Amino acid sequence: MLAALIRPVESHTVEVAGISLDEVYSQIESHAPDGFDLVSAPVRMLKGAQGIEATARFDRRDGVRQIEADDMAALEAQIPEGWQMLSVWSS
Repeated sequence: MLAALIRPVESHTVEVAGISLDEVYSQIESHAPDGFDLVSAPVRMLKGAQGIEATARFDRRDGVRQIEADDMAALEAQIPEGWQMLSVWSS
């Protein structure tokens, strides 16, 4: 018997701009959805203006659940669309 942990795959992106890094990161934090972690937030200078902008990407990290099956093919068949397998072990 095999068991696996799976979780939903979902991303959320937001564009923010500000005068300082502190202001930009404060805006990013205010846009963080519940259950999502910030995975990327590259910043760049605004062209022709004072300030910086960033594109923040949040990925879903909650919703983990366990599935079980007799073999790997049966285990993979249980993974719903939009979910990913995190780990597999023999149970």
